[in-house]
Amino acid sequence: MPVTVSIAQINPIVGSFKQNLQMIADAIESARNDAADVVIFPELALTGYPPEDLLFRPTFIKKVEDSLQQIAQLSKNITTIIGAPVFRNEKLFNMACVLRDGKTITEYAKQHLPNYRVFDEKRYFNKGKENGIIDINGHQVGLLICEDIWKKQPAKKAKAAGAECLLVLNASPFRAGKTQERIDLLAKRSSDNQIPIIYNNLVGGQDELIFDGESMVFNESGELTFQAPSFETGVFTQTLLEEHPQKSIKPNIQSIDHSIYQALILGVKDYVNKNGFPGVMLGLSGGIDSALTMAIAVDALGAENVEAVMMPFHYTADISKHDAAQQAKTQGVNYREIPIENIYDSFMSALSDEFEGTKRDTTEENIQSRTRGVLLMAMSNKLGKMVLATGNKSEMAVGYATLYGDMAGGYAPLKDVFKLKVYELAKYRNEIGDGTIDKPNYKEIIPDRVITRPPSAELAPDQVDEDSLPPYDILDAILRMFIEEFQSVDDIVKQGYERETVERVANLVLLNEYKRRQSAPGIRITKRAFGKDRRYPITSHYRWNLT
Repeated sequence: MPVTVSIAQINPIVGSFKQNLQMIADAIESARNDAADVVIFPELALTGYPPEDLLFRPTFIKKVEDSLQQIAQLSKNITTIIGAPVFRNEKLFNMACVLRDGKTITEYAKQHLPNYRVFDEKRYFNKGKENGIIDINGHQVGLLICEDIWKKQPAKKAKAAGAECLLVLNASPFRAGKTQERIDLLAKRSSDNQIPIIYNNLVGGQDELIFDGESMVFNESGELTFQAPSFETGVFTQTLLEEHPQKSIKPNIQSIDHSIYQALILGVKDYVNKNGFPGVMLGLSGGIDSALTMAIAVDALGAENVEAVMMPFHYTADISKHDAAQQAKTQGVNYREIPIENIYDSFMSALSDEFEGTKRDTTEENIQSRTRGVLLMAMSNKLGKMVLATGNKSEMAVGYATLYGDMAGGYAPLKDVFKLKVYELAKYRNEIGDGTIDKPNYKEIIPDRVITRPPSAELAPDQVDEDSLPPYDILDAILRMFIEEFQSVDDIVKQGYERETVERVANLVLLNEYKRRQSAPGIRITKRAFGKDRRYPITSHYRWNLT
């Protein structure tokens, strides 16, 4: 007799036991309607992932235990496998709890605890040592949790212990290009062990992390037989250990730009909604970063929940005002214009004695930016809408941003998006237009001139970014090698880049840790983002040329 498994690809909220329990109850009922033998949930689905230091609070763990009892009562005539943090023998484990007919049938503790990049599980959990094998319809079904499947031994041990198939609970964060990595890994695990695998992954945004779902099923030959949608919730019922297994399918691997854009949409949507904001507002400058940020916000939240503010100064070009107004009209957002000349002049008048005898420099430029930040935050306070910061990864890396100015905001959608990728995503958004990924219909959502004109902060006459920075094709390449690949200055120079430029960029990255530490959280899309991925000291004399 085969085993029918419902894959509950859900979007829990960290610490929201009431809402998570309702999601879980709904999924169990859906699985029961599909006549499933088993319903499997993602890693730590009960609490949301990652709960971080909430795990140190005894009352939090008590809520976990109480909730597990409620889920057990819901599991009438169906086996429920759910991820939860559980204390056993005065130790906390990342557990897969197997519940049925009001009882706990068994528990499996995660064997391999990741402690790199965004993961910090050794801070909280103890390692499991035992196999998790359960009987379903006379079949031996093995359990693994996330990192376990990325190591060879757990799957091998489960197979040796008699497992005929593997159910894997996951909270695997998105980053660009990860779909193919998962497919390659799972295909190898299933074919090496001659065992079918169901891989269930979380969906949703949690601060800077995005979980993209894409739950999958592989047969014992390592062939993909099912792939759930990306960035969507759902309950998907599949059958294992049939006499005539399902045929293999072609993987659905979306373009990098599509997957990144969908991740950015989900990140903004979940951060705003899960934190209870009624909407967002942003400074719309007529430049590419704010234009893309607004497009993402509208796609995530709806135009009625987005407000854009143009705050022109003497150096703001007429075309910037025109392009900003055009995009606001195209996207249907509430748009207003607040000139800042008089406010700036008031600041300069108040500071005239203090600045007497000094030369004009970036101080005056930063006052423009900070004036805009004050206005946005004042409107945010009054209206309750969260401000979106619009800076990109290239700027954040080298400190080309103003503290308490354009860095002001509660969330930064583009914080892990290099400048060149910003341009690519803007073009991608226009290609989709008012259609869909399957049926694009080109429309100039972001004005073409915003994409093609040289980028400028417009804080000084005739200013362009390349007055202060290397060309973005050079800057982004150096940053990627230095930040994401940990290459040294010498290694980067050997690849054809000028030493003086590389040295300057490397030192700017190291010098501006203090700014990034004060910046808003942003959506992680690369393998090394600013935030959980990067933990550098603020006070440090380390530079590229020092040991």
